[in-house]
Amino acid sequence: MTEQHDWTQAGFETKAIHAGYDPDPMTGAVNPPIYASSTFKQDGVGGMRGGYEYSRSANPTRTALEGALAAVEGGEHGFAFASGLAAEDTLIRSVCRPGDHVVIPDDAYGGTYRLFDKVEKVWGLDHTPAALTDVEAVRAAIVPGRTTMIWVETPTNPMLNIADIEALAALAHEHDAILVVDNTFASPYLQQPLALGADVVVHSTTKYVGGHSDVVGGALVCRDAELAEKIAFHQNSIGGVAGPFDVFLTHRGLKTLAVRMERHCDNAEKIVEFLVNHPAVAEVIYPGLESHPGHEIAKKQMKRFGGIISFRVAAGEQAALDVCAKAQVFTLGESLGGVESLIEHPGRMTHASVAGTDLEVSADLIRLSVGIESVEDLISDLEQALA
Repeated sequence: MTEQHDWTQAGFETKAIHAGYDPDPMTGAVNPPIYASSTFKQDGVGGMRGGYEYSRSANPTRTALEGALAAVEGGEHGFAFASGLAAEDTLIRSVCRPGDHVVIPDDAYGGTYRLFDKVEKVWGLDHTPAALTDVEAVRAAIVPGRTTMIWVETPTNPMLNIADIEALAALAHEHDAILVVDNTFASPYLQQPLALGADVVVHSTTKYVGGHSDVVGGALVCRDAELAEKIAFHQNSIGGVAGPFDVFLTHRGLKTLAVRMERHCDNAEKIVEFLVNHPAVAEVIYPGLESHPGHEIAKKQMKRFGGIISFRVAAGEQAALDVCAKAQVFTLGESLGGVESLIEHPGRMTHASVAGTDLEVSADLIRLSVGIESVEDLISDLEQALA
């Protein structure tokens, strides 16, 4: 790999396309090759070429993506993983120890809640759910001397609640804890948590970063060198790394993130306008609405309001299930952030694992991941599904 050009001062789109990799000096290839190699020849014992010895520790294709992810998040160090949950678990074990305590959202993504409640709890890590929209509620949930981390999602999944990153970062640092922001829903294009004081950004790159529903992955980005060293050690020791083929697809997706996010937002805003005026809809949840309780904070810390919409159906759970079943352009499926529009029933699908807990979601709730199709087709589809 050649010495990297410094893209620090470049615009977002330029970083997404160019950071992390300069064209190959031998061939001029503008995209990083897929280094489908588990091991690398050494020039004598310990004489590694470019620092590569074994692909769990580092792979040139992965290095390129990690550099690009760090650049677009305004960080110094990027790490790519096999999934968002692999990234989360690695971060937790890098920072926390048995007996420590973490504050998590009271409407966290179901997989994150399951990780804390069923995996990390057994390991000896305690957690307290709190309403992250209320800084004082978070303050009350902190256990002085034990809380090492405040975990933030903003917007949250699926209720699209908004947390004030800057205020929570100040609170975390006041207690010698770190602030972790899951930036999956907003994407690096719409929100820059590190610039607002966060210590680490987490992504399920499966979603908007990859953007085409063809690859599973995760990422961590940070600025602090000491924290990065801990993460790198655990990434290598635990081994939940992204393979070169997955990394290649994720990196390709990242390059078009900016233009896709603009279209996701354009379409979402028009669909929100349609839903707000529909008699079968009881409530529309979208940070771009002035009626949304987090609207002003979202406006302050987000470029636009994203492509995820949640809404409640007036006639209840069965009507919500019927809408999901009748949709045709919207595909019934879990996940989000792809070019195609998805519809799902969180209570029965993505959030089934938190049923019966404080994180349970309303049975009449539908979540849309708005894609980049013709918005007229999306609105027509919702119209017939709600009829």
